[in-house]
Amino acid sequence: MNNILVTGIAGFIGFHITRRLIKEAYEVTGMDNINNYYDRELKYGRLKELGINKEFIDYNKLLFYKNLKFLKLNLEDRENIELLFKREKFDFVINLAAQPGVRYSIENPYIYVDSNIKGFLNILEGCRHNSVKHLLFASSSSIYGLNEIKPFSIHNNVDHPISLYAATKKANELMAHTYSHLYNIPVTGLRFFTVYGPWGRPDMAYFKFTEAIFKEKTIDIYNKGKMKRDFTFIDDIVEGIIRLIKKIPRRNKNWNGLTPDPGTSPAPFKLYNIGNNNPVELMYFISLLEHEIGKTAKKNFLPMQPGDVMETWADINDLMKDTGFKPKTSIEEGLKYFVKWYREYYET
Repeated sequence: MNNILVTGIAGFIGFHITRRLIKEAYEVTGMDNINNYYDRELKYGRLKELGINKEFIDYNKLLFYKNLKFLKLNLEDRENIELLFKREKFDFVINLAAQPGVRYSIENPYIYVDSNIKGFLNILEGCRHNSVKHLLFASSSSIYGLNEIKPFSIHNNVDHPISLYAATKKANELMAHTYSHLYNIPVTGLRFFTVYGPWGRPDMAYFKFTEAIFKEKTIDIYNKGKMKRDFTFIDDIVEGIIRLIKKIPRRNKNWNGLTPDPGTSPAPFKLYNIGNNNPVELMYFISLLEHEIGKTAKKNFLPMQPGDVMETWADINDLMKDTGFKPKTSIEEGLKYFVKWYREYYET
């Protein structure tokens, strides 16, 4: 029971979880389409760290390296996704592949429907027809939208997203629950909170700020810096996922349709927040970056942007209770690790 599929393996979280799974002696098959949403060379760099060299990557051709297989493939490719599931007979699936980005979803909405809706349906169908023992999939803290009850809890209603990206993640949760209910597929949804760390995503604010400060360029700070984020270090995210893989969801026998609990279900379906449970003020975050880099940022204060929220804050009580998980990395430590990696990778 150690054969596992990881989608989005060339992505930030996918790369780190795969590296950990290999150490844990899982037989991993990774897939990624290596799109150009951000720097492809960084994605190729992650794959190289896993033993997959750029020059050997091709469509529909499995590459082998120790206990890792890799396939360049789109989530939307229904035919080849079906073939992959039939051939490999996965015990577990971790679906991390998706089109990310709140602001990008406002500019390019159709991409999100293709990848996050159609693509996720192909994963659900693969699990349905091939007796997958547990599907885990990436959701997002963005799903909380207009909610103002803090900290954000999986037991709160989340029917008011404010970006198409968040709406597709909400749709994923609804689709996954439906398949869990209809076909008895154990499913766990993972709501990630502002993940950062080495090998991170260049489209994220912390990465953009770091690049700009090093190059002495101006950084854009929205809502005049009056925002908080529950920044979560990548190692803590990975630890949470690892603990949940074999934590197969069970039906909540006490679930009541008259007082429905959004976080559990009479189906084998469960949701978890994975966050640091410690919101950090944006201006303090920037000051830490300035300290680690040794330069003062040039700041351009702007109004709130469409799709943004004032604060994120993860209630992780369910995750702690069910797995013993507890985040270990402070923002001070985490940014130190990230800036160190950035200096080495970009030779700055």
